[in-house]
Amino acid sequence: MTRSPNIVWHKARVTRPRRETLNGHRSINLWFTGLSGSGKSTLAHAIEERLHLMGCRTYVFDGDNVRHGLCGDLGFSPEDRQENLRRIAEMVKLFLDAGIIALTAFISPLRKDRNMARDIIGQENFMEIYCNCPIEICEQRDVKGMYKKAKAGLIKNYTGISSPYEPPQNPDIEVLTGSRSLEDCVQDIVEALFQKGIIMRSGY
Repeated sequence: MTRSPNIVWHKARVTRPRRETLNGHRSINLWFTGLSGSGKSTLAHAIEERLHLMGCRTYVFDGDNVRHGLCGDLGFSPEDRQENLRRIAEMVKLFLDAGIIALTAFISPLRKDRNMARDIIGQENFMEIYCNCPIEICEQRDVKGMYKKAKAGLIKNYTGISSPYEPPQNPDIEVLTGSRSLEDCVQDIVEALFQKGIIMRSGY
């Protein structure tokens, strides 16, 4: 619900379908969720690289990058996490209207918050990708030692340690990022985009 009075949404003459036709692909949101260290950002950027080489227009919204600017005023309380995702979802909605494939790499630990993002972005525009990786492997990958600090009580509200993570119950795609290679995971997701008609095989 907007708090700004007396505003009306302006309908552009250049529509999303026209932009998609110009781009040669449909726009979609690939929403990567998983524990810290599960490979969300690595996978999102690898897929963006693959799609870019195919001539697709893309953008990755990375959790840390977004908190440097758009969400720099937010912490990691449940309320701030929810607002962080709400802002991202609204931004993604604009990028989809621009005809862009938007990739979002956020822990997004709670189902209700991911459902909120899905509602904002639109069910038909939202592909939930669960990066399923055992927490033991995530800890091994943690070069910053964040899990260790969280276990020592130095970091509060750390997902998987002092804050819950609720795995998706019915993700659009589940990738086993703890056991499968990055290339295999990329291929699985790109193939899903072919199958859904988001991108065309002629560009591959």
